[in-house]
Amino acid sequence: MKFTDNLWNEIEPIYDAILELPFIRELTAGTLSEEIFLFYLKQDTLYLADYSRALSLAGIRSDSNEQARQFLNFATNAIDVERKLHGEFYEQLDAGTQLHKSPSCFSYTNFLLATTTMKDNAVAIAALLPCFWIYREVGLHIYENAAPDNPYQDWIDTYAGEEFNEGVEKAITITDRVAEEEPESRRDQMTHAFVRSSQLEWKFWDSAYKMEQWKHQPKNAIPA
Repeated sequence: MKFTDNLWNEIEPIYDAILELPFIRELTAGTLSEEIFLFYLKQDTLYLADYSRALSLAGIRSDSNEQARQFLNFATNAIDVERKLHGEFYEQLDAGTQLHKSPSCFSYTNFLLATTTMKDNAVAIAALLPCFWIYREVGLHIYENAAPDNPYQDWIDTYAGEEFNEGVEKAITITDRVAEEEPESRRDQMTHAFVRSSQLEWKFWDSAYKMEQWKHQPKNAIPA
C-alpha cells in the first residue's frame, strides 16, 4: 500500500463529513444561494493567494529541480484558476465589497504558511496535498450527482476536469516519492499535517455556508 493510500484512509471520515455539509449538498442540487456562493468565492480568492505562496515556498525548498519546477507550476496554476474561474463568476454575480479572511480561512492559510516556512519540506508537501486531493474528489462527486442546468456547473467542471486531475496525480506522486526517503518519525509528521489540513478543509466549507465573520471586527481593520 502506498503512503498516500494510508493518508486517505486516515481522513476518509473527514471526507465523508465534507460530502454531508449543507454547502456541498446544496451546491450539488444547484440550490445554494448566490450570496453564500459569492462569500465562498471571495474567501477562496483570499485562500488561493496564500496557498500559491505556500506552494512556491515548497518549490523553493525542494531538493530536486524537477520538484521545484512542479511546485512553482502548481503555484502559478492556483492563481490562474482564481483569475479565470472566479473572475467569470464575479462578472455574473454582484461581487460587492471585498471581505476579510474569515477565522477559518485565516487559520487554514496561516497553518499552511507556517508549515511551509518552519517545518521540514516533506511535512509541508503533505500539508499542501489535501487542497488538491479533496477538491478533486468533491468535484467528481458533485459532477456525478449534480442537478441538470446547475448554475455552478463551471465550478463543478473545473474541479472534475482532466487538467485538474493531472495536477492532483502529480502532487500525489511527489508525496509518495518524498515519503519513501523519510524515516518513520517524519512520515508520522507528514500524516499529522495531512490530517490537520483535511480538518481545515472541512472547516473552510462549513464556515463558507455560515458566512463566518470575526466578532468585534474594527471598522477600519486592515484586510488579512
